[in-house]
Amino acid sequence: MPTKFHRIVILFVLTFCQAPAWAAIDAYPFPEDKMRQQYNSLIAELRCPQCLNTNIAGSDAMIAKDLRREVHRMVLEGQSDDDIRAFMLARYGDFILYKPQLRAGTLVLWFGPGILFIIALVVIFGMLRRRNSNVTALSDQDQERLKQLLSK
Repeated sequence: MPTKFHRIVILFVLTFCQAPAWAAIDAYPFPEDKMRQQYNSLIAELRCPQCLNTNIAGSDAMIAKDLRREVHRMVLEGQSDDDIRAFMLARYGDFILYKPQLRAGTLVLWFGPGILFIIALVVIFGMLRRRNSNVTALSDQDQERLKQLLSK
């Protein structure tokens, strides 16, 4: 028979082990399943402006919650994915998109890593060539001296 203390401990454990379940989950209603899919794909590809590398679907930041609410509103209004992306891009800049658009301002983002890799390969190849060209043959006198040293 559990004592009063045991009952209190059990109640305490059951109450505070449920704490993660108390977290609010956004449950936005959609009249069509197609709209729900559009919403889910958009919040998965938009980056949270506050978090370093989290999409707004996985972020608990207040701004991510606001952006999810805004995307929900725009989807219900019937706006296309491109319209919603353009709105977010105008409001938050290139950072909001995981794959920024190819423009003059984003050329470095798209091609910079490849160009740096090619430059690194050219430098390494040049260093290896220079290292191999510095090797010279020993003169006859040096070869004789080497033989003497090795024979000792």
